[in-house]
Amino acid sequence: MEAFLIKAAQLIAALAFLVIIHEFGHYIIARAFGIKVEKFYLFFNPWFSVAKWKPKKKKPKFDKDGNEKASWRDTEYGIGWLPLGGYVKIAGMIDESMDKEQMAQPEQPWEFRSKPAYQRLLVMLGGVIFNFVLAIIIYAGIAWHWGAKYIPLESAYEGMDFVEAAHEAGFRDGDIPLEADGQKLFANDNYSLKMAEAKSVKVLRNKRDTVEIAIPENFIFRLNDDKGFMTYRIPVFIAQVQPGSPAAKAGLKEGDRIIAVDTVSTPSFTELVPALEKYAGKQTNVTYLRDGNSVTTTVTPTDGGKLGFALKSATDVYPTVTEHYTFFRSIPKGWEIGTGTLSNYVGSMKYVFTSEGAQSIGGFGALGNLFPDRWNWLSFWEITAFLSVVLAFMNIIPIPGLDGGHVMFLIYEVISRRKPNEKVLEYAQYAGMAFLLLLLVYANGNDIVRAFIK
Repeated sequence: MEAFLIKAAQLIAALAFLVIIHEFGHYIIARAFGIKVEKFYLFFNPWFSVAKWKPKKKKPKFDKDGNEKASWRDTEYGIGWLPLGGYVKIAGMIDESMDKEQMAQPEQPWEFRSKPAYQRLLVMLGGVIFNFVLAIIIYAGIAWHWGAKYIPLESAYEGMDFVEAAHEAGFRDGDIPLEADGQKLFANDNYSLKMAEAKSVKVLRNKRDTVEIAIPENFIFRLNDDKGFMTYRIPVFIAQVQPGSPAAKAGLKEGDRIIAVDTVSTPSFTELVPALEKYAGKQTNVTYLRDGNSVTTTVTPTDGGKLGFALKSATDVYPTVTEHYTFFRSIPKGWEIGTGTLSNYVGSMKYVFTSEGAQSIGGFGALGNLFPDRWNWLSFWEITAFLSVVLAFMNIIPIPGLDGGHVMFLIYEVISRRKPNEKVLEYAQYAGMAFLLLLLVYANGNDIVRAFIK
């Protein structure tokens, strides 16, 4: 119970912080353009609020045309009781409040709808921008305070996985980079770029042979097509077993390392995936290491060739070194980590549109399980930064009801030079909100199924 409460507290604290920053992005840009913001709420407040505060009005100010200027005192600030996000109610905007009465009135100069399209576009992008910038700031703060962990190349005992262009040049999966043009390579010093620009590279192959590979001319341009060069091979250590999964039924536990499927050796996750797909829906043997002992058990992968477990990350498997950064060096490091996290997350979205990916979608339970069962500030900020990146990306998806839906219609307006019909916006908002509600129910339903149906 204590572990559950600690995870829940971390989740609530992280989401509350991220929601406030997101909504503040909309709020501050709207205010900068003189748009009235009627409400600023953490969490939703249908029927009643947990707390609210409305500043006292002072003598109004007027612009040069005699119109009353919007003020921060126009806004009601509060906390709702339904912890599903938050919102700012911007005057003259079709949003989740669906304030038809206000929209039926003549336009006012301090309303959202009266402003130029580029200003409205910036207002809608404000939340996404603030969340992404926040992630970079957090990552920079982590680098400054705690430093950044990396894996020395020689410590990655299973070597690297290489892209196809590298295979064609002579690299093999499992090679460990040693030198580029006679200079020793270091994991924290742009080693992949040095390899790509070198004339020759030495690698350790099969953990015993030193091999020199001649790098083709203009090799770096061939790598651009593959969007990379290499990644660390990850040994198959289990981080968490999904309840009721084939892995759980086979008795696999956290800390086990899978080393073979049937007679196929699986030194890394790269070999595990095709080996399991070969036995999708069929029983086979799996060999794993536990406490130094080799154990063989039978397992039946799902129809998609999955066992149902989370994989330990490379930094949890290989020995790491922590590099410390000055304040000014931490800023580009934060940018590097933030953009890399976004790129990796966007790349992983393609798996969501498979049957296995759809089943893996989770709600608040899955988010809570990201956090450790003991309070750790480093883990808290790392996960919060990751969630900030996720929140930024998910909100920019062009679904009505999300910021991306509003952005989609505003881009249409900028291109066509005419506003979309308000009825179209209204019906799109209804459809988007219905879809998001169903997605919320589905995601949290998956959590319940995983937790209680073994």
